[in-house]
Amino acid sequence: MLEMTREEFEELVAEALDRIPPELTRLMDNVAVFVEDEPAADDPELLGLYEGTPLTERGEWYAGVLPDRITVYRGPTLRLVERDHEGSREGVVEEVEITVVHEIAHHFGIDDERLHELGYG
Repeated sequence: MLEMTREEFEELVAEALDRIPPELTRLMDNVAVFVEDEPAADDPELLGLYEGTPLTERGEWYAGVLPDRITVYRGPTLRLVERDHEGSREGVVEEVEITVVHEIAHHFGIDDERLHELGYG
């Protein structure tokens, strides 16, 4: 399997977040981003996960809640890049960026079908 430390992977996630246009990051509200090594055993190939209430579904009731959570998974990402991108660092950068954008889009209320249409599936 492609080798990359957790710290290196976390840095790639941070860099992907830095590439999100400021006009979008200013709109993000009450969301935290995490890196984990592996997803739950029932979905071992999951690259990322958004958990929370999308901005489009928040109403007056939305106050005092824990932050939404975006998790990017290192293991499945590295395995995918090993298989589909011949294990290149550039492949990891690309997959991390796609995953980060995909999960942030869920925060904005964009569903998987639309993301696939846009190339972020």
